[in-house]
Amino acid sequence: MAHRTSRSGYSNLTHRLNLFPQGAPPSELLQRILALLFSEEEATLVAKLPIKPFTAGQAAKNWSISPAEAETILQRLAERALLVDVRREDRVEYVLPPPMAGFFEFALMRTRGDIDQKLLSELYEQYITTEEGFVSDLFLTGKTQLGRVFVQEAALKAEQSLHVLDYEKASEVIETASTIGIGLCYCRHKRQHQGAACAAEMDICMTFGNVAASLSRAGYARHVDRIEGKELLHKAWEQNLIQFGENVRDEVSFICNCCPCCCEAMLVAQRFGHERPVHTSNFIARVAANCSGCGLCLPVCPVRVITLEAEQADGAGRKQAVIDQDLCLGCGVCARVCRINAMMMEPRAVRVITPVNSTHKAVLMAIERGKLQNLIFDNQVLWSHRALAALFGVILRLPPVKQALAGEQIGSRYLGNLCERYAARGRS
Repeated sequence: MAHRTSRSGYSNLTHRLNLFPQGAPPSELLQRILALLFSEEEATLVAKLPIKPFTAGQAAKNWSISPAEAETILQRLAERALLVDVRREDRVEYVLPPPMAGFFEFALMRTRGDIDQKLLSELYEQYITTEEGFVSDLFLTGKTQLGRVFVQEAALKAEQSLHVLDYEKASEVIETASTIGIGLCYCRHKRQHQGAACAAEMDICMTFGNVAASLSRAGYARHVDRIEGKELLHKAWEQNLIQFGENVRDEVSFICNCCPCCCEAMLVAQRFGHERPVHTSNFIARVAANCSGCGLCLPVCPVRVITLEAEQADGAGRKQAVIDQDLCLGCGVCARVCRINAMMMEPRAVRVITPVNSTHKAVLMAIERGKLQNLIFDNQVLWSHRALAALFGVILRLPPVKQALAGEQIGSRYLGNLCERYAARGRS
């Protein structure tokens, strides 16, 4: 039984997971989850892996075994979607993904018989939803969040579409992806095991690039071309699902097609919307004077922030839709379903800032969560000069306040001097 398993390896793995900017708070539930996914020996080994991408040779040194033995273990873990294997021209690199978006979700992206998916779903529900520590760490800490909402392009007027940047379009992510993988929706699959899933499309979880290639090789996603990818996107729009994807501009690794009843990001936004757990699109919904009060927009809003209000205080008179502007995600689903064009999308007064890439996002999240030192001083292996240069390059372009926070976290006089020289060069 999972709950009777020795804890030492799983405790070490928990510590390793919490080196990520988005970690996993220690608890009995987490240890039971890890015991379902990893053997004790595997947990002990994975706890010794570096944060940055690594090769079998580097893992072999950490594990004090031969590279061939390390390769066998790493491939076994990648085949179960616990590691992502990245095939480069001259080598294979491995990455331990964070719990979310990562191996928590991958475990339910296909039907499998080697683990008890019903039990796993129940444990996820308790750990992620009931305990709230995981949600707080992942969604409610810091200003830079894991994911962002894409505006549905069909909800925009023709003149607005001309001004939407490429990275704001889900269709452009699909069009430019090197690899596209489709798997089961983790959230609806989890709810299905609890007898609470809605009727929305299940086989529609989208991954891209190296993540998609790795999951497709392991059988956790199926490879599709751009045509099928766009067909699935249109199917998601038709089912009033909203697109929630990685919060980066370049090389987005995932897009979830979310419903308001099953999907964890939307449920968190419904409960903690004022704490900004999800980055909005650069649009916001407005209600026009010709709203008939039909109510079609209410059930499709992913965060339930639309209500009907009567003209008169006693509830009499004509009703009209009212949107809580502070909580609107700007997805555009309400505008798409409105039959009389009484819902419209308008640009936000202040544009939402999206990190350039995954490195930029990780640095911002690490600074805000007090974990920057974990990215720079990996406790398993030293970073290469090239990796450090990329990391410091991101830090040096941050606002002065965040540069100061970064300096405090790593206690680095070298970083402080670099920041001062960079700022002086900018003034000259």
